[in-house]
Amino acid sequence: MSLASLVVAGCGSGTTNTPPLATSTSSSPPAPATSTTPATPGTADPQGSSTASSGSAVDPTTAPVTSETTSTAAPAAQELPRGGTELFPRYRLVGYSGGAAKSFGRLGIGDLQARVDEIEKLGRKYAGDGREPLPVLELITTVVQASPGRDKMYRARTRDTEIERYLKVARANKALLLLNIQPGRADFLTEVTAMSKWLEEPDVGLALDPEWAVGPKQTPGHVYGHTSAGELNQVSLWLSKFVTQRGLPEKAFVVHQLAPRIISDVPKIRKRKGLQFILSVDGIGARVDKEKTWRKLVQPLPDGTHAGFKLFFEEDREHGKLMTPSQVLKLKPRPEYVLYE
Repeated sequence: MSLASLVVAGCGSGTTNTPPLATSTSSSPPAPATSTTPATPGTADPQGSSTASSGSAVDPTTAPVTSETTSTAAPAAQELPRGGTELFPRYRLVGYSGGAAKSFGRLGIGDLQARVDEIEKLGRKYAGDGREPLPVLELITTVVQASPGRDKMYRARTRDTEIERYLKVARANKALLLLNIQPGRADFLTEVTAMSKWLEEPDVGLALDPEWAVGPKQTPGHVYGHTSAGELNQVSLWLSKFVTQRGLPEKAFVVHQLAPRIISDVPKIRKRKGLQFILSVDGIGARVDKEKTWRKLVQPLPDGTHAGFKLFFEEDREHGKLMTPSQVLKLKPRPEYVLYE
């Protein structure tokens, strides 16, 4: 089966400043692009809006928690965008992923409101079992890089003005915004705590992409990254405390996985108060191959873990027809998050 084709950028600073190019689909790690194309206006801060990470581990009990909020007006009550404080079993999350460049996925192509309208229409096709669709915008916020950057972490952070633009549109449509983290050589907790300002919002959740989490001597694109239940539990502990202390509604805590080696010890993942852990199964290919990967990764899931499923508008069609919502809903267990790229 062909593996997920993700995207990386070739720039040398700690924040995104060049539109990444898509890599080819293969069974070996995708090679980062080295384009020096000028930045798209308004998408990334070439000087950086966040302090660069040292890449060292952060103690989840002492990681900084900010009280700063965005300038986008928040809902009066600490509830989810369409009501209530719990994601499941009321909702099914349906969304697009993307970011600063077209190669990131459907979400970043064209008018953002038009993309949300598409998500709304698509979501209605997933409501046949009584679940209420909740639109999701999964924004690639920490972007893996082909070159090391000033801090040698091989990642860049999207500037605040761009994150706020996505949050404003999400909020206007009563949708969730998920911040996708591709950490490079940095550790996940460092990158997550750097997003504290946004995670303080009741309609902002988190998505981790361990395929792009590499070791201190590894280069993204040359090897597949990975993480452990221990690292995920460290992040979830910090985020759970963060949510509880602020009286926030449940947050989606998504982890993308396309092969067993990406997270080798899934059964050790801990359930946390205030979070809904979603293991999202990635992978490009024909329906039969995607379903084979699905069965391999979701059986069995740890207690309290929910299943997600990802489809690729273009790459999946290179192997056959794109799976329909009715076909996706026949998967067992039935996905509670369906993401399109």
